[in-house]
Amino acid sequence: MECIVLAGGLGTRLQGVIGAYPKCMAPVNGLPFLHYLFVYLQQQKCTRVILSLGFKHEVITQWLDTQNWPFDIDYVIEVEPLGTGGGIQRALEQSAEKDVLVLNADTLFRVELPAMLDFHRQQNAATTLALKEMHHFNRYGIVRINEGNQIVSFEEKKFQETGLINGGIYAINKKAFFDKKLLERFSFEKQYLELFVAEKQFYGFPSDGYFIDIGIPEDYSKAQQDFKTIFED
Repeated sequence: MECIVLAGGLGTRLQGVIGAYPKCMAPVNGLPFLHYLFVYLQQQKCTRVILSLGFKHEVITQWLDTQNWPFDIDYVIEVEPLGTGGGIQRALEQSAEKDVLVLNADTLFRVELPAMLDFHRQQNAATTLALKEMHHFNRYGIVRINEGNQIVSFEEKKFQETGLINGGIYAINKKAFFDKKLLERFSFEKQYLELFVAEKQFYGFPSDGYFIDIGIPEDYSKAQQDFKTIFED
């Protein structure tokens, strides 16, 4: 199981709290957030991680030099920002599997990854998204699926009583992705998912697993408390 981890973000909204560091290195109870994501990937039996790095990449690579995880770790570095799509594309070029999982380095969504990958392959999907049900929110857009979990549309951010959101974990079929001959720099969400959703090759994988996105100070603070329980062992 190969997993790409997107870790090139600036962390603008957190800079007042953590300083000018990559979001994935934000300390949670004395350890980088990336540490906890790696613990999760270890639990999910990941065999290889490819990090997509950009902003302050040397902070991450220096930390990696001190680590010993039971999976292979490689990385690619963006000299200039390539957007979420460009970062994924660059990392996919280094992957060996036909279907590859992609995660965001500032989000922990405890999806059963082997089950998600199996579902993705059974549907012969181009891309499968892990979806999380949320209530009373306006921070995320929602994803509409039909009875067969095929994604039919993406809707813009606005207040919603309830809905499924994109949880930031993807299973991507490499051939289907590269067949689109995408730009070098692009938004995965806008210029891939939303652009090609009408082709009906995208599927949703709803999960009720724990979810947190530390992109805003309130949720970063919440992680400090939550992880004491989630990672108590």
